[in-house]
Amino acid sequence: MFHILVVDDDKHTRKLLCALLQNANYTVTTANDGEEALEALDHEHIDLVVLDVMMPKMDGYEFTRRIRETDATLPILMVTAKHLPADEKKGFLVGTDDYITKPIDEEKLLLRIKALLRRAQIVSEQKIVIGDVTLDYNSHTVTRRGERQELPQKEFLLLYKLLSYPDQIFTRIQLMDEIWGADSDTGWETVTVHVGRLRRRFEGWDEFAIESVRGLGYKAVKKV
Repeated sequence: MFHILVVDDDKHTRKLLCALLQNANYTVTTANDGEEALEALDHEHIDLVVLDVMMPKMDGYEFTRRIRETDATLPILMVTAKHLPADEKKGFLVGTDDYITKPIDEEKLLLRIKALLRRAQIVSEQKIVIGDVTLDYNSHTVTRRGERQELPQKEFLLLYKLLSYPDQIFTRIQLMDEIWGADSDTGWETVTVHVGRLRRRFEGWDEFAIESVRGLGYKAVKKV
């Protein structure tokens, strides 16, 4: 059973999230702020953190930054009343894996948690398997029925990112910031170019596809 740490200084939110997650068959530990959360991590194995941003003593940004100094893979989901794009961007820059705003959509929260836990398993195994297709993160290769393709780094990372979160829409800017870096001088148009290359490379493969979402960006779709 997965163990989730809920970090929020509001006791009503903690109770709500605790009940929701326990009803979904997760084990839950709670903390009032970032300092308590760090102490909990020292004593218990935690599979995922659900984290408020605005807290006393240590806020969610500082907590995430501290965690990322020693643990690059622990899934962190920020749940916050901060709605501005700058706040969301700051969350991703310090190392959060996902970001959801209050008031909490309970179904969406559970779906995001499920996706992050699946992603964490992929990270630990460093492979994605879709039918006969295997993406190997260590070698940047894609194999299928004896055929093996070694991809350029950016192409592989883009495909791996999209297939790690099937059906989730990513904007070009999101993909640009994560794969090329937020400080890159390259324009977002390069994402479109790389998607085109991936589509040509895997044309005729039935296991997955990269779909354009008009006005938004791209998503990967698994077909097996």
